[in-house]
Amino acid sequence: MADYTCMRLALAADHAGYSLKQELGARLTQQGHSVLDLGTHSTAPCDYPDAAEAVANVIRDQQADRGIIVCGSGAGVSIAANKFPGIRAAVCHDTYTAHQGVEHDDMNVLCLGARIIGSALALEITTAFLGAVFSKEERHRRRLDKVLAIERRYARS
Repeated sequence: MADYTCMRLALAADHAGYSLKQELGARLTQQGHSVLDLGTHSTAPCDYPDAAEAVANVIRDQQADRGIIVCGSGAGVSIAANKFPGIRAAVCHDTYTAHQGVEHDDMNVLCLGARIIGSALALEITTAFLGAVFSKEERHRRRLDKVLAIERRYARS
């Protein structure tokens, strides 16, 4: 295991992602991570924007280092999470995108589609996401600075 065993994680899902969230939460806790389960706590229908907002708020309040959100496809929670200033979320269904999103783009929220990938692949993707660090290379900083400038320019007061 890498040196990220003490990472604080915010974890949430809608009803479609509930089972995968439960499985990921248990595995991540076993690995030594501190996991804040923000719901949902059943398969009863609920709305994915609520899961995205819960994780975004915890990340923005610095109560967690990174977030993981699960819905049916991963797309809905990614769209919703990216509406929050300071959140850089992406749908990842492969390990390359999961680590590259952190290394190049300083991604802080991983979005997964429970109806797209199985639990074994989800855990591999999550491991890649958690094991990656932002490179801080000049080209990546420059591009991230442009993204942050866009966010500031269009942020509502």
